Amino acid sequence: MQRADFSYQLPAGRIAMHPCPGRSDSRMLCIDPGNNLLRDALFKDFPDQLQAGDLVVFNDTRVIPARLLGSKESGGKVEVMVERVRSNTRVLAHVRASKSPKPGTRLCLEGALEAQVIGRDDDLFLLEFGGQEDVLKMLEQYGHMPLPPYIERADEQDDRERYQTIYASTPGAVAAPTAGLHFDATVMDRLAARGVKTAYVTLHVGAGTFQPVRADNLDEHVMHHEYFEVDASTCEQIAQTRRAGGRVVAVGTTVVRSLEAAAVDGLPEPCKGETDLFITPGYQFKVVDALLTNFHLSESTLLMLVCAFAGYRRTMDAYAHAIAAGYRFYSYGDAMFISARAEPGVPAELP
Repeated sequence: MQRADFSYQLPAGRIAMHPCPGRSDSRMLCIDPGNNLLRDALFKDFPDQLQAGDLVVFNDTRVIPARLLGSKESGGKVEVMVERVRSNTRVLAHVRASKSPKPGTRLCLEGALEAQVIGRDDDLFLLEFGGQEDVLKMLEQYGHMPLPPYIERADEQDDRERYQTIYASTPGAVAAPTAGLHFDATVMDRLAARGVKTAYVTLHVGAGTFQPVRADNLDEHVMHHEYFEVDASTCEQIAQTRRAGGRVVAVGTTVVRSLEAAAVDGLPEPCKGETDLFITPGYQFKVVDALLTNFHLSESTLLMLVCAFAGYRRTMDAYAHAIAAGYRFYSYGDAMFISARAEPGVPAELP
């Protein structure tokens, strides 16, 4: 397939720059692939789409305040976006400056923080922070929340809470697993009351999630790597759900990639490490039966994954409907629930 097959035009003003007043106040477009139906709903209705015995799997990654502003010793302005914490004092980061800093360059950052450029790792810089305090604690104190590039405003105090899921517990992401942002305590309680079980994986979302696909032919795209972990407890819950006839419902594309990357003979096995799994139409899903997701960027790998799950034509038609119906797009936008994956051999419906 070609990158251009996943292109759509989003009218101006349709990107959500702020979240809804309440987490579960967003809208939800429901897709039923089996009956080829679209239905407009509210996210508060999400528990009503599930049945006792279903298992909802969340990504428990926690977004770190990964953005730091400052200058080089020479006076030139710099912006540091931490991509990955390597140790208590070292990080891999994107560094934006008028000229790329060379090894040995000292960066003077907010909160009187200092970092020295140690070297390069492809497009990333290895930085060493001085001082005795753990780098994660320094970021929590002085860093800015790394809002996506399409949110054209500075981060605000409210983003510390709202660009974070209520169940976030494992620090390491520099972008939120946005499908989870809709959940509040009331929705979680309603899921439990319906007999729906919950489980967790960890995938630390990297800045690569916003990188455009540059190759025209998808076979030539090089997918970014992200750290993930699927533990034994989640694997056992999925096996029990399968035996009882329930569905495995992924909250977000990060959960899909984690579970599918861990799959062996149709079920996930405990594992942790890096994944560069790139899911496009024609992929045969092994674990995930239903998917809650947000609306994704045109020509993005995330949109391609959704097309693989729900069917290409069905997904693109749903996006056209969402645009016409005034849905809010991207990280702080509305949700889409796909109640079942498309039948094997059918979902691609290639253009």
